[in-house]
Amino acid sequence: MLSAFANALRTPDLRRKILFTLMILAVFRLGSTIPTPNVNIVNVNQCRTEATAGDAAGLYSMIQLFSGGALLQLAIFALGIMPYITASIILQLLTVVIPRLEALKKEGASGTQKITQYTRYLTLVLAVLNSTAFVTLAVNGQLFQGCSLDLVYDKSIFPIITMILTMTAGTGVIMWLGELITDRGVGNGMSVMIFTQIAAQFPASLWAIKESREGAQGWFYFIIVLIIGLGVMAGVIFMEQAQRRIPVQYAKRMVGRRLLGGSTTYIPMKVNQAGVIPVIFASSMLYLPVLYAQFQPNNPVSSWIAGNLTTGSWIYESVFFILIIFFAYFYVSITFDPVEVSDNMKKYGGFIPGVRAGGPTERYLAHVLSRLTAPGSLYLALIALIPAIAFIVIGTHNKFPFGGTSILIIVGVGLDTVKQIQSQLQQRNYEGFLR
Repeated sequence: MLSAFANALRTPDLRRKILFTLMILAVFRLGSTIPTPNVNIVNVNQCRTEATAGDAAGLYSMIQLFSGGALLQLAIFALGIMPYITASIILQLLTVVIPRLEALKKEGASGTQKITQYTRYLTLVLAVLNSTAFVTLAVNGQLFQGCSLDLVYDKSIFPIITMILTMTAGTGVIMWLGELITDRGVGNGMSVMIFTQIAAQFPASLWAIKESREGAQGWFYFIIVLIIGLGVMAGVIFMEQAQRRIPVQYAKRMVGRRLLGGSTTYIPMKVNQAGVIPVIFASSMLYLPVLYAQFQPNNPVSSWIAGNLTTGSWIYESVFFILIIFFAYFYVSITFDPVEVSDNMKKYGGFIPGVRAGGPTERYLAHVLSRLTAPGSLYLALIALIPAIAFIVIGTHNKFPFGGTSILIIVGVGLDTVKQIQSQLQQRNYEGFLR
């Protein structure tokens, strides 16, 4: 990995792309620290410190994760990349349900561009809804439980609308910055920005673990957590690259006067076919009852939610585990269609050795997919529960950085970015047969 970056910096074109990406990321991080107009930043920092010490920050763990800590600072980029991710997931699911979107997906580049445009519109709608919800919580004093300080200077309608529009505009700027990285930088823009936001919280989380205990004991736990984190990262890298390669043989066929085909290839089916999406789905589902309890605090249902559906409780973690497995099977079933893959193989004269074309191929692919999804879903669920395990063993639940969604995203984006750099290096330094 380090050699790939070193070689990339020696190549002028790639060096310009890397520097451009770093410049955009610097602007992105700057926007994550600038407060929204009308925010009392002194009171916000005081309430945020109290919330981080307790479990209040865990209520918004997913959005807080993707915003790099900007949410609880009420910054202009407070919503982070979460509205775009949610919009992308919704459009991806609707593609299976709505025939018009499915037809656009099959049109190629023009259809993909149209779906991307729909994703942008939906992102802005979700940004308005999310910003309205969080500004309302901030104005009513419910953003940080137990903090009675005023988070805003003026609670009249015009300043509140200004805050909502500022956060929504911040989400639009984030989309633009991500597309700039994709077009003129290195890697997928949105993924690299998520990587940056998550990685930005690692130093503070590790130092907080050291500061949570006095003297040599703090350094001992710091080193232990670092070793555990590196071990978890190595395991995630191994699982993310694990795949089952199904061989496919293409028969020779005549096209005009040319004889084509006769090649052998394979279908790569990853063990973790769903990626990090099931974890995001499960976290979002468990966030809904917590959000309900925030807006309706004085009733028995909200009291039960506050007492049982909080991060670290056995009910929350058990439901989280089950939901991840369910969404892993659900997402894989809608993203990988054995019938479509079988039809495409049959159309181009391909077949799996020892398996007849048509129905037997569909059943074989479905069987392999089901067998792969079982360990993949269990792996995702166990990785997501690492913070809870750390809380039981070490007592560092809120501060443990190497677990769940964060480590999956960091490893996945890191591997993808390095592969893109290596492929571009191979294009520029390709050695042919003649030297």
